[in-house]
Amino acid sequence: MVDPGTIGARLASSVVAPLVKKLFVKDQPGAGLVGRPVRISGLVSFRGEKRDVAPKDVEKIADELVRRALQAAGPGERPVDAGEDIAVRDALARSLAALGTLTIEDYEAVALGPEEFARRLREHTPVAAFGLGADAEAFYDELLHTAALHILNFFTQRSTYIARQQTGQSRQLARLVKAIDVLLERLPSRSAEDAAFEERYAAYITTRHGSLTIYGLDIYAGTSEWPLDTAYLSLQATRDRPGEGATQVAAEQVLAQHDHVLLRGVAGSGKTTLVQWLAVTAADRTYAHDLTHLVGRVPFVLPMRRIVRPGAELPLPSDFLTAVGCLVAGEQPAGWVERVLRARRGVLLVDGMDEISEDRRESAKRWLRDLTRTFPGNLWLVTSRPSAVPDEWLAAAGFAELALSPMSRDGVATFVRRWHRAADAGEAVGTALLSAVRGAAELNRLATNPLMCGMLCALHRDRRGFLPQDRKSLYEAALTMLLERRDVERELYPASDTRIAYATQIQLLQKLAWWLIRNSRAEMDRSDAVHILAEAAPAMNLDGGGEAVYASLLLRSGLLREPAEGRVHFLHRTFQDYLGARLAVQELDFDLLLNHADRTEWEDVILLAVAHARPREAESMLRRLTGRATPRGKLLAAAALPYAAEVAPEVRDLVGAAVRSLIPPRSTADARGLAQVGSDLILDLLPGPEELTDDTDDTAYHVVLAAAQLGSEAALNFLTRFRHHHRMEVQLALASSWSLFDRGIYTREILAHLPQQPPVAVRGPDDLRALRSIGGWREILVLGPYRVEDLTELIVGERLVRLALDAPHPVEGLAWLSAFPHLADVSVYADVTEAEARQVPAHVSLNTVRRHGD
Repeated sequence: MVDPGTIGARLASSVVAPLVKKLFVKDQPGAGLVGRPVRISGLVSFRGEKRDVAPKDVEKIADELVRRALQAAGPGERPVDAGEDIAVRDALARSLAALGTLTIEDYEAVALGPEEFARRLREHTPVAAFGLGADAEAFYDELLHTAALHILNFFTQRSTYIARQQTGQSRQLARLVKAIDVLLERLPSRSAEDAAFEERYAAYITTRHGSLTIYGLDIYAGTSEWPLDTAYLSLQATRDRPGEGATQVAAEQVLAQHDHVLLRGVAGSGKTTLVQWLAVTAADRTYAHDLTHLVGRVPFVLPMRRIVRPGAELPLPSDFLTAVGCLVAGEQPAGWVERVLRARRGVLLVDGMDEISEDRRESAKRWLRDLTRTFPGNLWLVTSRPSAVPDEWLAAAGFAELALSPMSRDGVATFVRRWHRAADAGEAVGTALLSAVRGAAELNRLATNPLMCGMLCALHRDRRGFLPQDRKSLYEAALTMLLERRDVERELYPASDTRIAYATQIQLLQKLAWWLIRNSRAEMDRSDAVHILAEAAPAMNLDGGGEAVYASLLLRSGLLREPAEGRVHFLHRTFQDYLGARLAVQELDFDLLLNHADRTEWEDVILLAVAHARPREAESMLRRLTGRATPRGKLLAAAALPYAAEVAPEVRDLVGAAVRSLIPPRSTADARGLAQVGSDLILDLLPGPEELTDDTDDTAYHVVLAAAQLGSEAALNFLTRFRHHHRMEVQLALASSWSLFDRGIYTREILAHLPQQPPVAVRGPDDLRALRSIGGWREILVLGPYRVEDLTELIVGERLVRLALDAPHPVEGLAWLSAFPHLADVSVYADVTEAEARQVPAHVSLNTVRRHGD
């Protein structure tokens, strides 16, 4: 006998929808003009003046639903005993007849959702009175739920339904109906034993993978694990094919485009989280996500570090659950996995190809090839760190290769908000962290993937709203997590890999980092790296030679990456600078450091060298920086001062006097001179608006000019502190600087908050669209050639008061200015004929501006 709780899922919408539709009156002409919700009792077709279906016909509809469901069960799979189908029909008819008594309105019913709506209908049915057994009651519940789903979907499609009130719920219902139809294609007739086990297995997957663990963090209890539906953040995956360029897709949609995917991602980029998300989404079909390619499929999560055993073969399908330690493995019916795969219903998520030793990867490749050929039509996702396997490693098996992209600015903000919500840490704490991340270049460079963002969130919360005051402590915490604790907590002990102690890894990595810095290189040849490590290995008592040491650091540290075959670089430049500065101090290379003080790329190295140096060494560096002839030396000394743990008062005074000669800027020339330093380090030295209380000077204006010229994200974050400044020249400086930044971000973060809306210059349609996105602008200066249709379509007419056209006006003349009802003044930087002047609306003042020398 088939599981009675699964029969309703076999009724396609093409079967149920016409039956449900008979229960309700047809839309009448003019119904689309109804401006208020409609009570359900007024819609039914078997009550009231407009009824065209007799109450007895409700029983016929229920009978048809039961009959169709029994047909869907297939031979030998009858869900109820003979005779009980009549009782199910009667109970279902009673529940459907209750539609005539419901006083709630259509949009309220939609808001309830199918489960709660079915429960409301069931309340009117004394199920016990119909003598239903356990199987018959489950059959009745499934049919009622299926009918409820289609009833609500029917409501959303009626012309009387006020869609604007429940559009989100309407889409969800439509997706659920579609999902049921997709499910039918992937649910062939199953035995009751298989169906029952799949329900238990799905519940196990949802529980087992329904939370995300953040490894390696010294944080409060309860914050290392949080619900997956809260934690999951949609990332982008990129496919780069020669001759075609790069294309991006949401990572959770990669299996919608390709049946077989090899997904590369750096340490902490979100590969395992994506695997969990796909598994839970496939297991729980009530998830309201647009992942219909997973509906009706069975997920198998196969972490390579769990299924690869020393000296043992990789598991056959029948051993998948046992190999990963699944708690319900002993309950699976014989041959169940093979039946799922032959039915092309599997989603096989092979996580962490890099987490097995290199000598096992070829056998893993053969294992994947054999499985994909033996069981075609299933979905496969294999994840790996970038350097673990060569390009096109699985191309012969039909795998498309994609790579997880770094988190976007908005992605970082979303992650931080969710993290603090899940950790119950308070919205204000998350906002403070975002401000810190965006205001500090080194933090901004770190926050590129979920692992590093999680580290920053945890450290920030652990210190009650503040990150470590010194970058040295921040990097030490991150390195401890990446080099030691993360693999230990994940139980990664590859038997054949070279295991290197934390302190030794630091010594080795800093040799590579200092070589790159000294040679002004962003990356190095693999052979050079192997040579450096081979020379260092004997003194550190490491066996296996340079190749083995290199392979271990590459795969396990999370800090090294091979961007192309034969090349290697550090994943984060900030870690390279930290480790290189550490070795520079150990080697007493202070002259080499200071000789490069005028080079921007050495800035962080020098700052971190001061942090690593002993007091006398740090003081010497500060004195020498202050004594340099260029402004950069003085600014670098001032920026480095907080990095030194101990500084003599006279040295501190010396640095203070030097920087006061430069900051704050006292003229436009001073501001531009500061900006020419080209470094975000001036942002920590510039005063904020709360420090500039004198309304008689222009210091705030000059500070804004200096910061804006940097054009960096940290500079943008600094400028947000001035967006409500009351002086018009400050507002003008902010409005005139948007071309130096990302247009969309600057519009949202700065322009949208300027109370006085000073003139803004636009250079094309994209600028106009950005202004339109915030509701338009009062005063616009158009620079360069323009099209009339762009101005009339993209400028918000109700907001525009003044317009300047710094370009030859087109042949259309100026009659189009009538599209702006509140326009008061228009300035044209070109000759205007008398005929054109007469085209200008009477309420608009026309100014013809001649350039100097014309």
